[in-house]
Amino acid sequence: MADSDQRGPQRRLPSWLKVRMPGGANYLEIRDLLRNSDLHTVCEEARCPNIGECWERRSATFMILGDICTRRCHYCAVTTGRPLGLDLMEPQRLAHTVAHLGLSYCVITSVNRDDLADGGAFIFAQSIRQIHQQVPGCKVEVLTPDFAGSELALAKVVSAKPDVFNHNIETCRRVFHSVRPRGDYDLSLELLQRVKTLDFDMATKSGIILGMGEEWDEVVQTMEDLRQARCDLLTIGQYLRPSHKHIPVSRFYTPEEFDRLGDIGRAMGFKHVASGPLVRSSYHADEQHATAATRPVPI
Repeated sequence: MADSDQRGPQRRLPSWLKVRMPGGANYLEIRDLLRNSDLHTVCEEARCPNIGECWERRSATFMILGDICTRRCHYCAVTTGRPLGLDLMEPQRLAHTVAHLGLSYCVITSVNRDDLADGGAFIFAQSIRQIHQQVPGCKVEVLTPDFAGSELALAKVVSAKPDVFNHNIETCRRVFHSVRPRGDYDLSLELLQRVKTLDFDMATKSGIILGMGEEWDEVVQTMEDLRQARCDLLTIGQYLRPSHKHIPVSRFYTPEEFDRLGDIGRAMGFKHVASGPLVRSSYHADEQHATAATRPVPI
């Protein structure tokens, strides 16, 4: 199901990918609060199309460790460059903001910080602990980078007891290196497998972006690879080109095709599959977590 127009001009968005401009009362409140707290969100940095809907339902994905990434993935809108230091007070400010918003579920992600010995794992762990301390009962999901394969860094985050550990595979093996040149497909799978080794009951999650040159069978194989790594939760969404500097969209999948992939994933044994054109890693993450409350079935 590949599209031959992989390198052609960007096409007009299909009707199912059009969303309303954000601007409701909750959206404006959260935007102002984040500005005053000197915090970043992936909602803004990655230009997520769901920002209006999620912020209106008082849901946001916080991006720690600054807003400058040490890697340049060819599909991502986050700024690449040399990060400026490390903010040790960020976990406390984050927890205070989560408390102020009255959140019962919080998602934390980050840029890649290959300049740090632990890839930023300490700040991840402290953020989890501060939220648990300041906002008892708030569930925490982390969406982490690969920490350059460091087992010590991974163990540091897992030991802080997030409720969901998310690491996105993003695409199939064949396409992976062309869009994530400093990542590794097998390393990403191994990271998810290691989480289960460290804490078998911890829910794991990953995400796939469609439209970066993959074939249908390769998507299904990637889903199977994730299940072999004992991944519990899966998101599947449509790639949208952030700018002309990023890779073109190879094709737009229809809502019906996303539904088919959702059915395939559930038949494979994923606890929950969120599959749709506008689905992103943290879209309705609280609802996904609720489905992973029971012990995963071993493969």
